[in-house]
Amino acid sequence: MIDRSPDSATPQRAGAAAGVRQVRVAAEAAGQRVDNFLLAQLKGVPRSLVYRLLRRGEVRVNKGRVRPHRRLAAGDQVRIPPVRTAETAPADAPPPGLAARLAGSILYEDDRLLVLDKPAGVAVHGGSGIAHGIIETLRATRPGAQLELVHRLDRDTSGCLIVAKRRSALRFLHAQLRSGDVSKRYRALLLGPLAERVQRVDLPLRKHLLQGGERMARVDRADGKPALTVFRRLGAYGSMTLVAVELHTGRTHQIRVHAASIGAPVAGDDKYGRAENRALARELGLKRLFLHAAELHFRPGADARPVTVTAPLPEELQAVIARAEEHARAL
Repeated sequence: MIDRSPDSATPQRAGAAAGVRQVRVAAEAAGQRVDNFLLAQLKGVPRSLVYRLLRRGEVRVNKGRVRPHRRLAAGDQVRIPPVRTAETAPADAPPPGLAARLAGSILYEDDRLLVLDKPAGVAVHGGSGIAHGIIETLRATRPGAQLELVHRLDRDTSGCLIVAKRRSALRFLHAQLRSGDVSKRYRALLLGPLAERVQRVDLPLRKHLLQGGERMARVDRADGKPALTVFRRLGAYGSMTLVAVELHTGRTHQIRVHAASIGAPVAGDDKYGRAENRALARELGLKRLFLHAAELHFRPGADARPVTVTAPLPEELQAVIARAEEHARAL
């Protein structure tokens, strides 16, 4: 049970800013990130505003300032400041085409979680002008379900994405991610050669935000966090290389930054690639990032055997490989 004790008993009209609330975290919410906890508490409040409240220190946990990734414990006291909500406005229904597409993209499901084949071009959550991401659409089609993203994929990345259906499953899977017991493998087309058939890139990364709020990452040997990526050559087409990628850490844009750091950026990567790379990607007919989460290996629960879930390479990426082969033969 969640204990809510408003600091102000002044009645508020619908949609107005409510008074400060002190919310005690229940046992079933333990392990949840504070940003996700706030988004659930503040229905109708823009995601950008939630993060602004955290940056300003207006949200407190046990009277102290917190960062968005702080995980809550049962009994923690969360101070939620007054904010103007839009609870009286009816929630827009997700696009029926997206809802149907996701319903047909489920690769694995049990009573604890589901894994779906995320399409490229769809964000995992709403915000910054995006009304419905993957998680909002799933929640709208499964009312009453406690669905939470276990991890994230970039908007332009396709493939395996885990969504928890229980708080206990979310905590268990997060523990596996932290301990490195979740195996994540990707497929990527690199616009450059690999120095070796198997190449390890062990370079620390640091995340930062641009002025407009866009996330970026860069190699930072002094202050970066450890990051290890292993690239394994599957095929070579002239200067292009198809690789299997294994992540040993999960930093922001890790594969993309590590690939660029060895002079072989991911095809279709306008953020970390070079101008000449963009021209080659257009020549191949590539209209998206060539990065696909192909396989996940994990345990669904403490009493369950490990499972391996695979997502086939999308047809548009298979077509790009075929054109890369033709391009190499023409050289």
